[in-house]
Amino acid sequence: MQWTLVIPLKPLARAKSRLADTATDGLRPGLALAFAQDTVAAALACQAVKDVAVVTDDAVAGRELAALGARIVPDTPQSGLNAALRHGASVVRVSRPESAVAALNADLPALRPLELSRVLDAAAEFPRAFLADAAAVGTTLLAAAPGSELAPVFGPDSRARHAASGAVELRPAGVESVRQDVDTGADLRTALALGVGPRTAAAAARLLIPDQ
Repeated sequence: MQWTLVIPLKPLARAKSRLADTATDGLRPGLALAFAQDTVAAALACQAVKDVAVVTDDAVAGRELAALGARIVPDTPQSGLNAALRHGASVVRVSRPESAVAALNADLPALRPLELSRVLDAAAEFPRAFLADAAAVGTTLLAAAPGSELAPVFGPDSRARHAASGAVELRPAGVESVRQDVDTGADLRTALALGVGPRTAAAAARLLIPDQ
């Protein structure tokens, strides 16, 4: 099964506020962009991925991610994460109604194509399925097979919310890079230990990252 990934990205100026202990206001937008660039590049390198649609109104991010090969979808609803994802999935399915679609976080800088393929192959067995994040509280990927609506319920405790919505929780081994989103300095240290993409590595080199 070939998948279209829908990746939401808020305006860079408002992104990654929880990294304030690690990155200054001036550095956080560039760091958020680097996360998204490495996420999109790895996703497009995954054999299970047909294409990537990024839902964003940020002009800089749109330009840079389009240069990598992503389709840019304006965030027309402007009503938050779940509305952006529903909109992105509907835009994809206007031209390809039977597309398999999956929502993927934009902050997975350590993402490895083979691990993403493993998750998507597992998701293909179910109408809707999701992968919990490394903290086992949130969600980094939500998949909908052809004929199924994405029906995202991201937000606080989204792992429990997606399970309650009827999506099957995926539990493949060896997919740490798909689980490791980055919200805090501790998350970034873990991602760096896993091995991040080149843009995040360059951006992180400008930060003072404490050991604890």
